[in-house]
Amino acid sequence: MPQYILALDQGTTSSRAIVFNHQGEQLSIAQKEFTQIFPQPGWVEHDPDEIWSSQISVANEALARINLRTRDIAAIGITNQRETTIVWDRVTGKPIHNAIVWQDRRTAAYCDQLKALGHESLFQDKTGLIIDPYFSGTKLKWLLDQMPEAREKADRGELAFGTVDSWLIWKLTDGELHITDATNASRTLLFNIHTQEWDEELLNVLNVPRSVLPEVRSSSEVYGYTAEGLFGTQIPIAGIAGDQQAASFGQASLQPGMAKNTYGTGCFIVLNTGNKPTPSHHKLLTTIAWRLNNRTDYALEGSVFIAGAAVQWLRDGLGVIRYSHEVEPLARSVPDNGGVYFVPAFVGLGAPYWDSYARGAIVGLTRGSTSAHIARAALESIAHQSADVIDAMHQDANLQLSELRVDGGASSNDLLMQFQADLLGVPVVRPKVTETTALGAAYLAGLAIGYWQSEAEIVQLWQADQRFEPTITTEQRNEWRSAWQQAVAQVRHQEEQRIEN
Repeated sequence: MPQYILALDQGTTSSRAIVFNHQGEQLSIAQKEFTQIFPQPGWVEHDPDEIWSSQISVANEALARINLRTRDIAAIGITNQRETTIVWDRVTGKPIHNAIVWQDRRTAAYCDQLKALGHESLFQDKTGLIIDPYFSGTKLKWLLDQMPEAREKADRGELAFGTVDSWLIWKLTDGELHITDATNASRTLLFNIHTQEWDEELLNVLNVPRSVLPEVRSSSEVYGYTAEGLFGTQIPIAGIAGDQQAASFGQASLQPGMAKNTYGTGCFIVLNTGNKPTPSHHKLLTTIAWRLNNRTDYALEGSVFIAGAAVQWLRDGLGVIRYSHEVEPLARSVPDNGGVYFVPAFVGLGAPYWDSYARGAIVGLTRGSTSAHIARAALESIAHQSADVIDAMHQDANLQLSELRVDGGASSNDLLMQFQADLLGVPVVRPKVTETTALGAAYLAGLAIGYWQSEAEIVQLWQADQRFEPTITTEQRNEWRSAWQQAVAQVRHQEEQRIEN
């Protein structure tokens, strides 16, 4: 059998390719950034052809860096930025418009209309999601409504819709496969996570013709092979998962009650809830974790909008640090936050608040406050927001964490990880392999072809790099959490206060 698995990790700002061996070790990585397009405020787009060209180029580069040939690759796994929406012509293969990115807010007014019409519970009950421009369904409707002749072409079966995984697989197979997996389908507002099918009632509400939709497959199976002439040999494509679900799989969070947090620009916390979807009463998302071996696992997910971006603001907005890595020594230069709390609601608050009108604030300042206190408060805000989500998860799922597995760039910050453990009262565990998103895609592909024999084998491969144990009393924890919640209350409901005044 060929020796290695190639993971294609198509992200929001760059495309990456990583080669893994049988021990789950990263042998080679290549990365290429691509253009971010902002046609007007609140709109974010990507060029689908540039997504493809950057992804195929890093795939070849990752192999070349360690002198591998394509016949050394046993399978390809794909993980992708979720919810980003592409529509293309089935005959020419050309996109009808730029990709509309998950961050894009152009359909906000339409989402408000759907809520006003009373559709919120319908979508939440069937999809586990809230009505929000974040998800793919309203983006797809916008493209069909706004692009010339798009609806007529769709009705004739000439157009294909896909999230980024679908687009890459269409290109990798030269148009042979129009598919997605259950994790990506579950983020569209069109997929019923209970029946595991595209939902006619939701399609009718959003006026989306079934003809444009991809076939939904499991997250781990041999879907097909790369087109002849693309790599020199045909390679099986055998794993697909949206980025946060892939990261959970890469963290081996395979049992109910296991959770991971990815610390990036924002934070994405995913809790495995087992083989039944858990409805949220605290504004979390119920989503498919993965589907494999004729079994579907579900998860609760909560998103923190501003995490590492708060540190970037200290660097670029305030100028209190020159480089992001300087935040930890600056924060360590004081013993505590000096009563300063920073709520970084620059774009509103995500889960469990979903308050788009909240705005950022630094509270508790005195004459003794310094840039070090603000830096410490910024790091603490990341942990507090994550704790808000995990508290909501505890209430929704009635599951208590035994530990939190962490990854992403800010997980390298020891001060932040220790503070997170203190706030949660459970160990925070950083793995040896932190490229967990790509690793999860590799695992899913490898399982499909027998490269790895079982999920149990993957659990054995996971290794901790460092554990951060809680060190504070329950009384201290409650005091910090109460002060944080008071600070959050001061930035909430800004729109209502403005109207009242």
